[in-house]
Amino acid sequence: ENISDFSSNITDCTQVVVPEEVFFTVAAAGILENLLVLIAVIRNKNLHLPMYFFICSLAISDMLGSLYKTLENIFIILCKMGYLTRRGDFEKKLDDAMDSMFILSLLGSIFSLLAIAADRYITIFYALRYHNIMTLRRALVILAIIWTFCAGSSIAIALFSYEAATVIPFTILFPLMMFFILCLYIHMFLLARSHAKKIASLPASTVHQRTNMKGAITLTIFLGVFLCCWAPFVLHILLARFCPHNPYCACYMSIFHVNGTLIMCNAIIDPMIFAFRSPELRSTFKKMFCCAR
Repeated sequence: ENISDFSSNITDCTQVVVPEEVFFTVAAAGILENLLVLIAVIRNKNLHLPMYFFICSLAISDMLGSLYKTLENIFIILCKMGYLTRRGDFEKKLDDAMDSMFILSLLGSIFSLLAIAADRYITIFYALRYHNIMTLRRALVILAIIWTFCAGSSIAIALFSYEAATVIPFTILFPLMMFFILCLYIHMFLLARSHAKKIASLPASTVHQRTNMKGAITLTIFLGVFLCCWAPFVLHILLARFCPHNPYCACYMSIFHVNGTLIMCNAIIDPMIFAFRSPELRSTFKKMFCCAR
């Protein structure tokens, strides 16, 4: 809020305000869509696989991001109505809790994408030993470690968010993890053809290989959508911390509400990718809606 007030004095760029009704609509749609994905995976035993568990982890992250924005808008409305103050102790603790939820959503998304990328890598290059390497128990252990780390990190970052020593590692983590996943992709696609030739003589290997590469392409779409939706906000955090008095930085920060809307759009797009790319999920959704009718 202080940065927004200051930026209006040093730049001619007007603040772009997104109506609260848009925030609530997009957030509600994201929560409902990802909730449908979770219910579909729980109900269909054929989807009780490590890959779909990692997808559920990504869906939970998306839900947390939408829930954060919903609670934040409610908090702002209550402040405008006079039921809450912006500087009170309770309000500060509430704000820290919501910030922690937001950071948990971001970290959960990053590490869920990393887990999905690693799962696709093992599926492609260790296809014959995949079920021995990536068991259901190991997948659950990986998810438990991921969410324990993300929860602890989100609390620490929210409590010390005003310290540069906290902001810098948080913002560096985003491009670092994306770079690591990108390297994994490059290695994956460079060796995919040679690996396909080696197993081409095995029964049903061609179909299996196509399925694995389809999973890798789906993950590529996930990553592209994630970067487009989250990168503008991460850039906003960097600019707000290191050059808030620069007119160009302040001009970019005037579209803060747009960046927040992009984050919530990510929660809407991901389930659409799930349904479009997975025939098993599409079939489960159809059965769910038919039973409901």
